[in-house]
Amino acid sequence: MRRALVALSAAAALLAGGCAAKAEAPPPSAPIVPASIPPGSATIPETLQFTGKTLDGASFDATSLAGRPTILWFWAPWCATCASEAQSIADLADEYQGRLGILGIAGLGDNKAMHQFVSDLDVGAVPHLDDQAGAIWKRFKITQQSTYVFLDRTGQIVKTGYLDDLQLTAEVKSLVA
Repeated sequence: MRRALVALSAAAALLAGGCAAKAEAPPPSAPIVPASIPPGSATIPETLQFTGKTLDGASFDATSLAGRPTILWFWAPWCATCASEAQSIADLADEYQGRLGILGIAGLGDNKAMHQFVSDLDVGAVPHLDDQAGAIWKRFKITQQSTYVFLDRTGQIVKTGYLDDLQLTAEVKSLVA
């Protein structure tokens, strides 16, 4: 009985800390301008002022997505809905290459399972971050998978939530137009 209570308490703590808490982004000391944006022409929106680690452990700076519409795809490796969305994400990445940023942000699983998901579902052309700690999920107030966050060219959030494949395609067409 004691073991069950300890396990239940640990699971509740993981769930409470994993996605629901609000994270505060550190205030930037100066506007960030990536090399792809000419100096003085624009600053990076707050929505893209975050970094992470790819599934392979490389550093990723979201400022690289500035200046183009972007989809942030929050997924989990065990999620059947996320798996069903993978082909649409891969197709959109091919169709809109260079005109649309897509970033997968994996959580609620381990790195090995995240790698297996990307490999099995052939979405390796899209960069994916390992967000096991939930920091990026918290930043965008994501509480469940599968959730999309759509950013326009200026970095403003224009839509957040679950979309089926037809809705996803329509939203992307509108966003890129």
